[in-house]
Amino acid sequence: MRGTHVSFRSAVEPAFEAEADVVVVGSGAGGGAFASYLARQGLVVGVVEAGPWIEPEQYPHSVYGAMRDLMDDWGMQVTLGRAFWPIVQARVVGGTTVINSAICVRTPADVFDRWEREFGIGRGSGRGRLAERVWMHQEALEKELSAEEVPLEALGRSNALAMKGARALGYESHYMTRYVERCAGSGQCLQGCRKRRKRSVNVVWIPEIIERGGFIVSCAPVESVTFEGRRAVGVRGRFLHPKTRERGSSFQIRAKRAVVLAASPTKTPLILWQSGLRHPAIGRFFRAHPGTGVFGVYEHEVDHNIGATQGWSTLAFRDRLGIKLETLHIPLELVASRLAGGGRTLMERLARYRFFAMWCHSIRAESVGRIHRTFFGKGIVRYTLNKEDMRRLREGVYLVARTHFAAGAQSVIPGIGGMPFEIGPHEVERIREASLDPRAYVAILSHLFGGAVMGADPRSSVTDEGGRVRDCDGLLVVDASVIPSVLGVNPQHTIMALARCFAEELLGG
Repeated sequence: MRGTHVSFRSAVEPAFEAEADVVVVGSGAGGGAFASYLARQGLVVGVVEAGPWIEPEQYPHSVYGAMRDLMDDWGMQVTLGRAFWPIVQARVVGGTTVINSAICVRTPADVFDRWEREFGIGRGSGRGRLAERVWMHQEALEKELSAEEVPLEALGRSNALAMKGARALGYESHYMTRYVERCAGSGQCLQGCRKRRKRSVNVVWIPEIIERGGFIVSCAPVESVTFEGRRAVGVRGRFLHPKTRERGSSFQIRAKRAVVLAASPTKTPLILWQSGLRHPAIGRFFRAHPGTGVFGVYEHEVDHNIGATQGWSTLAFRDRLGIKLETLHIPLELVASRLAGGGRTLMERLARYRFFAMWCHSIRAESVGRIHRTFFGKGIVRYTLNKEDMRRLREGVYLVARTHFAAGAQSVIPGIGGMPFEIGPHEVERIREASLDPRAYVAILSHLFGGAVMGADPRSSVTDEGGRVRDCDGLLVVDASVIPSVLGVNPQHTIMALARCFAEELLGG
């Protein structure tokens, strides 16, 4: 099995069996960072991924194709609560690193202070110790994954306009640092980077793991962890065809040293439940960064098809208001899904597509949800923003709209139910009077946390601060499931660095 990739096997084929030193379930940010670190130390690592392995040259050109080929359940999972908001996750080798914008932000110091104060993480081991370890790994990751600021030639007009608007309003902002080497500015991050410029896990670490003697099993959703006594000794499941959804043969992969879960905050809790674990904190303390976008309508062409998908951001409002602003290039089909109206009205609005600039915001929400398991074994997320978070969401729309007008937009499309479809500069204050009903907003959840959180209290945390699952031996969680709070910044850099810290601890470093 060393140095190979095994994909879908039909039900008529014999059951598949393999063995590794460590089995990692999930090939996204956490799983990839953890697995690659161990492979470099000489361990045989088996990575098991529910989705298929798709080479960048085969990525779809359209968002429709990305939903079909790269995302989990066509991207149709939504929160159940006051509003149905989509949860954006990939289901492909490389995980969500394939379809995100590869944004690289170091974990703020206040996050570690909060973890120590509220969850006991790092308490008694010296203040800042975990922070220093994470930052050390983040510095190394930035070099390893070619993190660089979006080059000027790849910015496009939308990102430049956002910088202009921020300067006009007098707040600090910056062009993003991303895990992208010489960005081509083709605006295709959401569909996967066909030019291989984005340093996603499938491009960088999965081939390295294979070269170092590990193996990858794709189209293989794990059903449960297998145990001998209290020790995790492997995983089992059944192959699933990514297109036909045909169930294939069973598989079982044994682990000599450890089983590591990195299947995402919505999937890792399910695997724990299906493995017989009943810790009361499994599925609890789900959190997210909800966000929504605002179109600015400009006199001259902006064109979302040109420039980095996300190239500008500001953290100026993160601490005081809990709001982060960003640009976001979205293709025509997603624009159409966000514009009210149908028929001739919709076509007339779409005719102005190249004059739109989509900028968005996400909030440092303190609302807490919960992941549940249905009778059929599926996961559902119950999550609703409280009033204070809804005020943050509404204020974010206001800040984005003001930045558009400061950059020269003729009008904005706020996208809030009960408001006019389009408003001018003299009407921007009306946004602050808009509804606080979550159903009035077209929002998404793109950054997910919790479901198997770490902490010092065994009663409220599934893992300790090394990612080790309580009351088990040889079972770890290394994805965003362990993160007990929101960050207020894009989480990929934090997830990867934490996973590397956990890998160090597994090796006794």
